Amino acid sequence: MGAVDVRFLNHPPRFLFFTGKGGAGKTSLSCATALELARQGGRVLLVSTDPASNVGQVFGVTIGNTVTPIPHVPGLSALEIDPEQAAEAYRERIIGPVRGLLPAKELASISEQLSGSCTTEIASFDEFTGLLADDDLRNAYDHVVFDTAPTGHTIRLLQLPGSWTDFLEAGKGDASCLGPLSGLEKHRTVYAQAVSALQDPSLTRLVLVARAQESSLAEVERTFRELSQIRIVGEYLVINGVLPATAGEEDLAQAVRGREARAIATMPSAIAGLTRDVIELKAANMVGVEALDTLFVTAEAADNLRQQPEAPIVTTTSLGALVDELEQDDHALIMCMGKGGVGKTTIAAAIAVALAHRGHEVHLTTTDPAAHLAGTLNGSVPGLRVSRIDPGESTRAYRDHVMATKGKALDDAGRANLAEDLLSPCTEEVAVFQQFSKVVGESRRQFVVIDTAPTGHTLLLLDAAGSYHRQVALQMGDSMPFTTPLMRLQDPKKTKVILVTLAEPTPVTEAEGLQGDLLRAGIHPWAWVINDSIAAAHPESPFLRRRAASEIGQFDRVRVLADRVAVVPLLATEPIGVDRLIALTESAPHSTP
Repeated sequence: MGAVDVRFLNHPPRFLFFTGKGGAGKTSLSCATALELARQGGRVLLVSTDPASNVGQVFGVTIGNTVTPIPHVPGLSALEIDPEQAAEAYRERIIGPVRGLLPAKELASISEQLSGSCTTEIASFDEFTGLLADDDLRNAYDHVVFDTAPTGHTIRLLQLPGSWTDFLEAGKGDASCLGPLSGLEKHRTVYAQAVSALQDPSLTRLVLVARAQESSLAEVERTFRELSQIRIVGEYLVINGVLPATAGEEDLAQAVRGREARAIATMPSAIAGLTRDVIELKAANMVGVEALDTLFVTAEAADNLRQQPEAPIVTTTSLGALVDELEQDDHALIMCMGKGGVGKTTIAAAIAVALAHRGHEVHLTTTDPAAHLAGTLNGSVPGLRVSRIDPGESTRAYRDHVMATKGKALDDAGRANLAEDLLSPCTEEVAVFQQFSKVVGESRRQFVVIDTAPTGHTLLLLDAAGSYHRQVALQMGDSMPFTTPLMRLQDPKKTKVILVTLAEPTPVTEAEGLQGDLLRAGIHPWAWVINDSIAAAHPESPFLRRRAASEIGQFDRVRVLADRVAVVPLLATEPIGVDRLIALTESAPHSTP
């Protein structure tokens, strides 16, 4: 039937964890793995703690925080730990006892400190540690498949020396990551058992999932190194969604296959030697048992098993239409935001180049680690100035400052706690925002385009902790009008936030969560951009046209969420260089197949 030998499924242990960047296909792989193990006669429990997971939708059944048998698949059950519900219950355990004792503003501040990604992950980990340490569960199931794995940062937090609660009550640390730890209820020995299970290859297999893209493979390498430091070894790598030969030989297909081959050939050495599986992209979305049965076969065999309708006609708006609207004013702060791997750097650069090309003064500032855009654009376009903020350097300087000030009087255990807290993703956002805030004021006179902006949670965390906004408000009072950086970000006339995503379920779900963060901070996104759309590229091959059809549902989701939506097609030639970036904004609105 065209089945492929899937190496990570050979002699599987009790626990299988899938981890990787959003949109890499963790949910599809974990669901297909659980299905395959059940087909082999095993008793299998599929557990999801991924905020963007759609396990219930994949199987067409409502799954909640109770073990639910999957219809028509003997031996397979599923459990979804809703991260948001877990985090909300977690916050309530911390805030509930002091509600009515503290002022409303203080409660709001504590709540915001407990609203970040670290809280969500710690709360989720608190929920499923019992699954790893539960002897009854081991007897009930042959395999437990986890859709998403905890990060090394979360596990290191659980292993910190001393008492988390005492550390916080003594006022030695900020409640960014350490705060969430104060709500943990299980005894340390339970967490030690869970971590021990993760570290035992006879019990646990960690499967790293990536797309055949440089950014995705780089993210997997970071995860691999981070987990290896705490003796959790990932020996298996799955490169998912590789364009198959059945996609045809049109220019677009050949270009994508070439890019994927180069990414695989030049992947980081740390992961290049791992046991590797390559899974071909299928024309259909992985929804339903019938579709999942095709994931571990060749794309050609899958096409023979499941014929899909070809893409309908839809109307899209070009990126150029957004630029037309942006340039109605001669200045603005434009922030391009989105999860990694969706192309926000390219979109930010295209907007900046287009505005400069039309005669405006523009400052583009980016945190692109590769810095290739700065090299390509510097001095290329009259009126365009490009700067680069090094996130690593900014974060190191920020950590050093905090350790030298707050950490100065701490004992060894306290310094270890504080140092681990400063490894939080929030730390980088705070450090980078301090650099960004220096250029925000320039938008009063010109266009400032920011690639990779701080999330709403980071902005609220800064404000709650006594940020510049609060300090200025306190000092100025009612004596005279003033505008702080946060107020400028909240003003839709001064700031235009553009969310960048892909026409795939996980990136859209992640962008929706990001929009929710911003709305909590009083910042309303101005537009969304759907990048790298196959449908908008007018593909010719039946395979790509059927793949384009799978995007339509995501188009509909984004239109509900966004005031403005622009679509950028997947291109045969990567948009690097001024001419190609300008071309992204010069195409007119059109219909897609």
